[in-house]
Amino acid sequence: MQTDHPVHLAKKLNAFHLWGIAVGLVISGEYFGWSYGWAQAGTFGFLVTTILVAAMYVAFIFSFTELTTAIPQAGGPFAYSYRAFGPVGGAIAGFATLIEFLFAPPAIALAIGAYLNVQFPALDPKLIAVGAYCVFVLLNIVGVTIAATFELFVTILAVGELLVFMGVVAPAFSWSQFAAGGWAGETQFSLAAIGGIFAAIPFAIWFFLAIEGVAMAAEEAREPRRTIPIAYIAGVLTLTVLAFGVMMFAGGSGDWTALANLNDPLPQAMKRVVGTSSGWLHMLVWLGLFGLIASFHGIIMGYARQIFALSRAGFLPGLFQALHPRFRTPHIATIAGGLVGVAAIYSDAFISIAGQSLTASIVTLSVFGAIVMYLMSMAALFRLRAKEPALDRPYRAPLYPLAPGFAFVMAAVALAAMIWYNFAIFLLFGGIIGVAVAVTVSRRRSRPTGEAAA
Repeated sequence: MQTDHPVHLAKKLNAFHLWGIAVGLVISGEYFGWSYGWAQAGTFGFLVTTILVAAMYVAFIFSFTELTTAIPQAGGPFAYSYRAFGPVGGAIAGFATLIEFLFAPPAIALAIGAYLNVQFPALDPKLIAVGAYCVFVLLNIVGVTIAATFELFVTILAVGELLVFMGVVAPAFSWSQFAAGGWAGETQFSLAAIGGIFAAIPFAIWFFLAIEGVAMAAEEAREPRRTIPIAYIAGVLTLTVLAFGVMMFAGGSGDWTALANLNDPLPQAMKRVVGTSSGWLHMLVWLGLFGLIASFHGIIMGYARQIFALSRAGFLPGLFQALHPRFRTPHIATIAGGLVGVAAIYSDAFISIAGQSLTASIVTLSVFGAIVMYLMSMAALFRLRAKEPALDRPYRAPLYPLAPGFAFVMAAVALAAMIWYNFAIFLLFGGIIGVAVAVTVSRRRSRPTGEAAA
């Protein structure tokens, strides 16, 4: 089902909304997921990994913003790569982004279940995760302004909670505790630690994963050429400070190895500092949910826009571009992505990949999608600079071509390392991308419609 006239989303979001989306999309990465990197590299090794990944993200966002402001469309990376490389390039970027945004939410939903299970041990974390999907799929359908305002509210609470966490555990911080076995279990650096540094890349990326999702709300932004750079730059700086603060204080508050394979490292870190009956711990469990909810809710908003954009361009069945007659939101796309997430949550009953926990496997699959999208986006930036020098660029990437070149090289190194250490998951990712690109490009109508033709 394709229409003769493109379907467009309403412009209702301001710069503050967009900052809330930028930080909210990512902030769950400060609450969980990253601590699996300690199991690979140790505290010092993971610190090195995180510094390199943070540098990549800063360079990437300052470069990516040029694309977002020049081509403010809901497809984000899909739209940029389509314009730069045509249907095949657009399909690769579009489906890589879709994998990133479809498989991050089930990991976050499981973490929401784990957090509530701390407070209510009788509750099944998976049932909680499914309940979270039901609530936030519905909220995303009700309207983008309501959804974005809620996102801003919970993001502010989540940032405040991370600052409270750092303040409460700070008195227990000890450099000797953070440094103990910090190089992949060894006290001193050796060449053996390098492998752990590279193996930990997916979990450092988790600190920042999905910040680029603001691009998918660009079509709904007021004055996108002004508001998007403000949101992106303020967002990446906010997240960098929070990532390093949480990692350092959690690692130095006790035995960091006890947190290295948990879905709820912050409550566990605080528990050993203030005890199980402390009001601070209960506050962290309850308010800590806001960080997870902010990312969960925001990424649902992102995957819905990506499915919508791919459908509008003819890369997915036309029914997914339908907008709710009252709320003007992509309701079918939102529900479809939720069904995929629920299926992923229960997939551990019959799928096991490389002996990893379900959460670690889903995180890694999502990160593969992100890295491929980063590579395609930076390649599109270089291609469009050459192909369309006259394109109106309200914001131009600073330090061009050095900054985008650095982001591209770092993303390529990250992809190579991830393939080496997660080959089974890469085969799954590559198979999904290969089939999706082949099927959708072959079935796509010869006459492009919607934003793909823009």
